[in-house]
Amino acid sequence: MARHKVTPFLWFDHQAEEAANFYVSLFKNSRVGTVTRYGAAGPGPAGSAMTVEFELDGVPFIALNGGPHFKFTEAFSMSIDCASQAEVDELWDKLTAGGSPSQCGWLKDRYGLSWQVVPAALPRMLADPDPAKSQRVMQAMLQMTKIEIAQLKAAYDSV
Repeated sequence: MARHKVTPFLWFDHQAEEAANFYVSLFKNSRVGTVTRYGAAGPGPAGSAMTVEFELDGVPFIALNGGPHFKFTEAFSMSIDCASQAEVDELWDKLTAGGSPSQCGWLKDRYGLSWQVVPAALPRMLADPDPAKSQRVMQAMLQMTKIEIAQLKAAYDSV
């Protein structure tokens, strides 16, 4: 994998390799690259993954098995641009399995990482120059857990 100047680095307790394999299974143009393993010197168990380089739709990431010292928060999230409701539904279901849904298209996956599953229609509607339309869409979105495009569209088109 080519090294980039800036690469997101994700700290896991001990699930970095499992998480990377799960994430690459969700997106086309994704793969796991180099896995660096702990040796006898530790601090992790010898042979276990220390770092895992992976790409999600061509974007590089590095995951570390660093132990329980730090946890993910909503201050960092992965945003997914979805072309359709079917894509929203599929990714939502896969990412919430073992995780937990939140509000406005946000969720935490089974590893504690926050994601935003966002249909491409949402930012377009929110950026509409007609403030009444964009505000109706905002109000509709604020009532949702998983984003539903049909409900956004109904709010957008209502008078």
